[in-house]
Amino acid sequence: MTSLLIAAVTIFLLRILDVSIGILRISMVIRGKRRLAGIFGFLESLIWLIAAAQVLKDLDSPIKYIAYAGGFAAGTMIGATIERWIAVGHVMFRIVAPVNTAQVADALRAEGFFVTVVNAEGRNGKVRISFSVVPRRKIPKVRKIVHAINPDAFVTFETTNPAKKLNIPAIRVRK
Repeated sequence: MTSLLIAAVTIFLLRILDVSIGILRISMVIRGKRRLAGIFGFLESLIWLIAAAQVLKDLDSPIKYIAYAGGFAAGTMIGATIERWIAVGHVMFRIVAPVNTAQVADALRAEGFFVTVVNAEGRNGKVRISFSVVPRRKIPKVRKIVHAINPDAFVTFETTNPAKKLNIPAIRVRK
């Protein structure tokens, strides 16, 4: 029974590790970091193979199945948390607000962010759309600034992959 419990815990931990690495691998692929994605892919598949071999040694052991599936679930949650924590890459913020409400561009610029403002017309009248590319780890800071200036502004953001790196300080945001 002790050896079965040790095997189950080992399988569980290996699955947490390989699934977490898999999430990071996918994140690196999406961001165009092929070498790092390749290294993660190698480690992920090696660890998965070791875990799967432990399960396949004894197909009559439901506790190993549960450990395998539980490790997958836990690895998914942990991997997503790690990926959000390291926050590699950049996002494009879009802030849409009616022209006659407080605008956030100056406050963002004062914090070192580059902002482009475009006048437009929405369903309910004239609006200003502010665009800014910021490091992912700065999302909470930008949200806080926008909410403090104009809590009713409509804010979206999406991951960006720059086509060309620019030699401007747009990426270096003051802390």
